[in-house]
Amino acid sequence: MSENRLVALTRFGQSVWIDFISRDALASGELARLVKDGVLGLTSNPAIFEKAIATGKAYDAEIARLAADGCSVPEIYEALALADIRAAADLLRPVYDRTGGLDGYVSLEVSPRLARDTAGTIAEARRLWTAVGRPNLLIKIPGTPEGVPAIREAISSGINVNVTLLFALGAYEAAAWAYIEGFEQRAAQGQDVSQLASVASFFVSRVDTAVDKLLAGKPGGAELRGKAAVANARLAYARFQQIFTGPRWGALARRGARVQRPLWASTSTKDPSYPDTIYVDELIGPHTVNTMPPQTLEAFRDHGKLAETVTQDVAGAQAALAALAAAGVDMDAVVTDLLTAGVKAFADAFDRLEAGLAAKVAALQKIQ
Repeated sequence: MSENRLVALTRFGQSVWIDFISRDALASGELARLVKDGVLGLTSNPAIFEKAIATGKAYDAEIARLAADGCSVPEIYEALALADIRAAADLLRPVYDRTGGLDGYVSLEVSPRLARDTAGTIAEARRLWTAVGRPNLLIKIPGTPEGVPAIREAISSGINVNVTLLFALGAYEAAAWAYIEGFEQRAAQGQDVSQLASVASFFVSRVDTAVDKLLAGKPGGAELRGKAAVANARLAYARFQQIFTGPRWGALARRGARVQRPLWASTSTKDPSYPDTIYVDELIGPHTVNTMPPQTLEAFRDHGKLAETVTQDVAGAQAALAALAAAGVDMDAVVTDLLTAGVKAFADAFDRLEAGLAAKVAALQKIQ
């Protein structure tokens, strides 16, 4: 029997999570099968929920019941999402228990409309954490400048956090220090720091998509295509190693605190000329998570490459970004634009989700 590559990744210190959730997958046993095959966690976002709720009929009976009870469209969405998140958390609870709280997490995002609202994000994080009521929940907070204080406050309050929409190295560092500062506040209050968890979701493939467009037609641009995303992520990992091995972190580690693991997000290949597992193969290493959409997960299971790669050739990563700068690519502008676009994309998905739900409610009420 051939080796299960998803399970084998744990030898290198990497956990496989899946970037997907739906009522059908929960009810049919599909997600349970994936967990049995080596998936150790799950992430969701507004776009994933939009697709899940808008397609098929899995949610129709509950939508009709909630509408008949007088629930508004936002209330219907939240009821559906919370039910799925709780079910997924319960499915993954044995993983959480078996790994001592390292894995077995499910992520739920605060409203993307709050991405620039620190106080609103903090209030929403607390509300959702209480509403789900599962220890293996991660609340997703965007790594915007306004999100950083919310990350710190959530950790200090005992809420697990998935920092999302990280593209810039500076934003990654800010998220990591916010995690540490939240722990320090918690420790100063005499609170336990050993049960909290966090991941920093660093987005990968979208960087290549944006940079490759800028390279089109530039002299030497063809040689630099597909180099930016992996280089950017490897440099983020190098900063992770520096931050979480210093004396400041050591004081918390002695109290049982866990590192905030880098999580590689947006790892499906957007350019068909690139290997379909490139953003998994090139970013394998200790204390990392890769959350894969289903098609990438199946591709890696079939033909992914098993080796520690994220720590390799950091000098080459620095050289790649220097070469991009020399070619006229402003990486600071690229990652700033990607953050703005990412926040907008999730907010737009949220708007489409509510519009689709409203249409579905109207259609179901006509049938009745």
